[in-house]
Amino acid sequence: MAYRVMLVERDRLMLEQLSQTIRKTAGFELVARYQNPSEALGQGSVFQPNLILLDVEGTTGSNLLTEFHSTYDGVAILCMGEQWQAERASHYVQAGAKGYIVKPFTSEELKEAVDTFARSGMEVGAETITFFSPKGKSGKTTLIANLALALARTTHEQVGIIDADLQFGDMAVFFNLSPASTIVEAVRDVRFLSPVTLAQYFMPVTQNVHVLCGTRTPNLIDRVSIPAFEEIIRMAQSLYRYVLIDVPQAFNPTAIAAAELSDITYLVAMLNDGYEIQHMQRAMEIFEDWPDYEQRALPIFTRVTPCGVARQQELSRQLGYRVAAVIPNAYNVVSAAADKGRMAVDIEPGSELTKFVTKLALDISRGKRHQAEEDA
Repeated sequence: MAYRVMLVERDRLMLEQLSQTIRKTAGFELVARYQNPSEALGQGSVFQPNLILLDVEGTTGSNLLTEFHSTYDGVAILCMGEQWQAERASHYVQAGAKGYIVKPFTSEELKEAVDTFARSGMEVGAETITFFSPKGKSGKTTLIANLALALARTTHEQVGIIDADLQFGDMAVFFNLSPASTIVEAVRDVRFLSPVTLAQYFMPVTQNVHVLCGTRTPNLIDRVSIPAFEEIIRMAQSLYRYVLIDVPQAFNPTAIAAAELSDITYLVAMLNDGYEIQHMQRAMEIFEDWPDYEQRALPIFTRVTPCGVARQQELSRQLGYRVAAVIPNAYNVVSAAADKGRMAVDIEPGSELTKFVTKLALDISRGKRHQAEEDA
């Protein structure tokens, strides 16, 4: 698609710099530019732009956006500012902007911004899900990896995974990735990033699934500060329709930060020696401080045999909390997939594991994650 761009920038020097960038960007034509928004509103329609880059620095943004939307009905608007601020960006998107880009930007960043916000649907809002385990060996990393692919396949939306198990995260191993950048580099650079430039730190798994890999060695955990980690999550929420966050076992600051910024926290435990019910009960009690914990904190059990509605209802009764999902024991399927560098939902589309993971993906996409599993 060819973009006919109207540039509205109050600062004269910045106007010149951005004009040069737009002119040398393939697929973009600068059809009009203004320092004064009033002149753009009064004169610009004759140029028939289909993309407006609008400087909102030093303004509330809402009233200005309303005026531009009224004058340029159906034209995409990207707001511009000098630094990324999640609350401001969200405010502009809610007011009707397609996205928010930090200026000055390069040709590559401009193209990436337009492509990203067109692809991710920033204005729709992200569903952010944290996966927490009371103890280790829960199967949550396997669940996240397969669920991400199932979500992408069933919704055709963009899915981002953040590996925040800062000492022992293994998403890179799961997906056979060799990341050039990890969460360590992302938080180091966060002050200079926006969602568009953060996207470069995520590794592609498929066209719709990307991973921000965890630390390369456990000793790097101290380089990931909680405020920077929180900002990474907020930026990712502008990049992806679904953000899945893998956090370490036990209730530490990383897990707390992710859970607080999430729409839902799944507590994942593997049925093994019979103590998982007690561990899950104690873990659920932590979340009872949330007034809406019954909607936001939901248990999932993995390696459940037999696996089905009756077993899920039985576990709910034993636990005293509604179990959101049960995942069958599929060790052989998962191992065979891992040996081929693939996910189980890819190589075994008809398996019981794929069936239950896809069911969870559909519940999430349909907003039914708070309900008990229905009969198949």
